Amino acid sequence: MPHFSRLTDIVTCSLTEILEVSEDPATTLREVIVEMEEGLASARRVASTSEQNRDRLKSEIADHTTQVQDWLDRAKSSLESGDEDGARESLTRKVEVEDLVEGLRPELDAAEANYLNMLRIQKALEARYAEATRRMVRLQGPDESADAEPASHAVMQSRQEKTSEVEAELEALRQQLGG
Repeated sequence: MPHFSRLTDIVTCSLTEILEVSEDPATTLREVIVEMEEGLASARRVASTSEQNRDRLKSEIADHTTQVQDWLDRAKSSLESGDEDGARESLTRKVEVEDLVEGLRPELDAAEANYLNMLRIQKALEARYAEATRRMVRLQGPDESADAEPASHAVMQSRQEKTSEVEAELEALRQQLGG
């Protein structure tokens, strides 16, 4: 039975409430963890796609910005050689490309905001997932939890990243306290 209909449901859920109404908390928690893993995989895919869209727009804007300068250089060259029609045509093209760049900038801003939002959701999901796996260890005991399915590569990588973040923060706290 699905417990969540949206990724935000996972973030805002109360595991305590879910488990309190369950007849078999361990089974329910296993189901919840599977759904969380699916949600995390989905969030990672969407974040990756959002990042690719953002990067594509950045690249496109950079290419068009280069074209603006190229059209300006052509206009100067045409004017220097006495070709006013050529200069006018180059400046027309320059303005068109500038308009395109101005149209793409809000799209880039939206893509950046979407990417950052998906990263926030992903981190929140990872936190909920960590909470759920800790509860599973408490419910089953460490020996039974060791026999459970191994965590996915992405989950293991996320745990390693969290450990690195925690270690970096710990070192910063040591430095603050030590000097």
